[in-house]
Amino acid sequence: MKNLDNITPIIKIKDLRKSFEDNHVLNGFSMELYQGENLVIMGKSGSGKSVMIKCLVGLMQADSGNIEIMEKDISKLDQKELNSLRTEIGFLFQGSALYDSMTVRENLKFPLRKSKKDPVETEKLVFEALKSVGLTKAIDLMPNELSGGMKRRVALARAIILHPKIIIYDEPTTGLDPITAKEIIELMRNIQKTYGASSLIITHDVDCARVIANRMILLIDGINYAEGTFKELSSSKDKNIQAFFK
Repeated sequence: MKNLDNITPIIKIKDLRKSFEDNHVLNGFSMELYQGENLVIMGKSGSGKSVMIKCLVGLMQADSGNIEIMEKDISKLDQKELNSLRTEIGFLFQGSALYDSMTVRENLKFPLRKSKKDPVETEKLVFEALKSVGLTKAIDLMPNELSGGMKRRVALARAIILHPKIIIYDEPTTGLDPITAKEIIELMRNIQKTYGASSLIITHDVDCARVIANRMILLIDGINYAEGTFKELSSSKDKNIQAFFK
């Protein structure tokens, strides 16, 4: 792994804490995401991965701690500034989260609705995004006409349509058969190369992590329990770490 000591992270989380009554979900979680890397965060169900993401994008307020995105402290941003920052972040939601009443074209146009782009440019962006995931022929289909893998591709196209600097993937291979999962992982790698985006990947899929991760963090007991490459972590003798790779 390259030396990151003198590089400014594109996302920096420090000592993040969040509790729900007596349930202490995040207990001082810290991490950095660097430009152009694929960072995988793995944790068991209920470990706080989703809570961390919601705090990261301002959908949930942490009890304490600090979050900086592109050197901006999100706690100091007003709603307009926060909305502007969110345009720099693409999301691939778990389960794709397409709008059932909209065509593929309309689903991809949705993130562009406030961007003030003219109709010609909008259509160009929609076509380019679908081309990136190999689905231009599906542009006028409805979500119920798509397979699970096609839905995930459309959701991926929607995530990258504004050419974001950061992409957050929430369980990108969940519910997919092994062959389709491999195709999605390969698309994620190609998107990283094409757009140079920094990717934060939440997954419990060991095969996905093995292929995609430049670096990994294991979220255990609400903290950054272990960090390193897949090879480094998978060869650890720590029983808590070994449990992820069995």
